[in-house]
Amino acid sequence: MGGIDVTVRRVLPFPPERVAGYAMDWRHDAEWTQGIRTAELTRPADGGGFGAGAEVTRTAYFLGRRIDYVLKVTGYEPPRLLDMRSVAGPLPMHVTYTFEPHPRGTLAQLRVRGGQGGFYRLAAPLLSRRVRSSLGKDLRDLERRLTEGAPDG
Repeated sequence: MGGIDVTVRRVLPFPPERVAGYAMDWRHDAEWTQGIRTAELTRPADGGGFGAGAEVTRTAYFLGRRIDYVLKVTGYEPPRLLDMRSVAGPLPMHVTYTFEPHPRGTLAQLRVRGGQGGFYRLAAPLLSRRVRSSLGKDLRDLERRLTEGAPDG
């Protein structure tokens, strides 16, 4: 192994349908996800629109560097699960969003895995800390956006 595997969780005071409706909509990626400047649906799902098989191209900045990458949706079960794998970009990545009912709203969980081997194996401890910090900010920003009345997808 030796790569990155980071999970963060936060209870958000909204129902899973509202949280997932916003967070799973690629059009909102740049509003709540750290470092993302643009996101574009570059390949629709097999049945059209967004869902399994769709690809989203993101431009992000991480550690001061521009990163362009493409995530392919490999699992899409709203409002519970969005699972994506990178199919183009500098770093192999697997991103999973899960939203489960919780007595106080929704237990939101973001997980990022990737960066096996070479430089990423050596840099994993530093990158993991940065990714954990970023994901924690993502969930805080997601809660703030929903509190401010951001539209559901």
